[in-house]
Amino acid sequence: MAHHQVLIVGGGTAGISIAALLRNKKNPPEVAIIEPKEKHYYQPIWTLVGAGVFPKEVSEREESDFIPRGATWIKDYAESFDPENNLVTLRSGDTVTYDYLIVAAGIQLDWDKIPGLKESVGKPETGVCSNYEYDTVTSTWENIKNLRQGRAIFTQPSTAIKCGGAPQKICYLAAHHFRQQGLEHDIEVVFASAAGGIFSVPKYADSLQKVIDRYGIVTKFSHNLVEIRANEKVAVFEKTDSGERVEMDYDMIHVTPPQSAPDFIKNSPLADEKGWVSVDKFTMQHTQYPNVFSCGDSSNLPTSKTGAAIRKQAPALVENLMTVMAGGMPEVEYSGYTSCPLVTGYGKLILAEFDYDKEPMESFPFDQAQERYSMYALKAYGLPKIYWHGMLKGREF
Repeated sequence: MAHHQVLIVGGGTAGISIAALLRNKKNPPEVAIIEPKEKHYYQPIWTLVGAGVFPKEVSEREESDFIPRGATWIKDYAESFDPENNLVTLRSGDTVTYDYLIVAAGIQLDWDKIPGLKESVGKPETGVCSNYEYDTVTSTWENIKNLRQGRAIFTQPSTAIKCGGAPQKICYLAAHHFRQQGLEHDIEVVFASAAGGIFSVPKYADSLQKVIDRYGIVTKFSHNLVEIRANEKVAVFEKTDSGERVEMDYDMIHVTPPQSAPDFIKNSPLADEKGWVSVDKFTMQHTQYPNVFSCGDSSNLPTSKTGAAIRKQAPALVENLMTVMAGGMPEVEYSGYTSCPLVTGYGKLILAEFDYDKEPMESFPFDQAQERYSMYALKAYGLPKIYWHGMLKGREF
């Protein structure tokens, strides 16, 4: 049985950022990371991959290049938690014990929750595509560039999702492309979302409504995708307010799959009633086990699940963990800051930044609710560099 001072479950954005921050300390703790995958992906760029701006390969790196020096890499899946005994069981059957546990296992894509989706997504003949997987992201651009007439639907599910703005971003990019090709009168663009509106922060919602009006996008709010009949090219939605079923024909449909906490977290003592790791929203310490912390997508922090949120969560979590390890109480508070770079077209972006109270927390001395090329350039060229060379190396921004 292996034992580690700090055990991190997950080698994605949150797990690697936290591990690097810990190992960069003057007197670093001993750290191990449980992560089975050999590849690491910068997923925010997949919106632009799906819009034909970049090849998908720009998003991929070797996981081994980002395991911090001095950290132990356990290449296996976590299967279950026994927090009473400070123990994690791996898929191999091995067990690992710890002094302190950090759960940063990301989010689960539930493709099979929508009948007809898993078997049709990414296949050219079905018209079903999605930016949410490395293996399917190129199918989005294939559908967009080849569509000459008909209806293009873009969906958003009723569940929590990573990058809450991603479903509408690809919708705007597609609408812009169709306009550039002179097809705006030949293709009906539909944004069908289970949410009740376009965005939760009024300042940005007002600007996004102008984008919708400019492109002539048809919005169908409170519409949750529940089935795809790919052989007929029919999408079935359920109205969240009435339960009524609505069918829509499509020529292409971009699907954001339902998402949830990973099953091994859902079924563990660490989970809240919805399956997410239960933590204090300010300190990220577990609500029941003081030697357990969590942040990122697998936690129940009531903010958008974005890499930008982790950029602020990870340093706060590390400081609180170090304080607890020294015998103190967590003092650093995370404000709920998150960011959503809302691409509204080729060369256009609204940079939404806000806190738990849905109040803007903007970084620049101008109105970020206005579309700007500079913010598009930041997303396309600046943020990937900050990610690879900053966040994952334990540098704070």
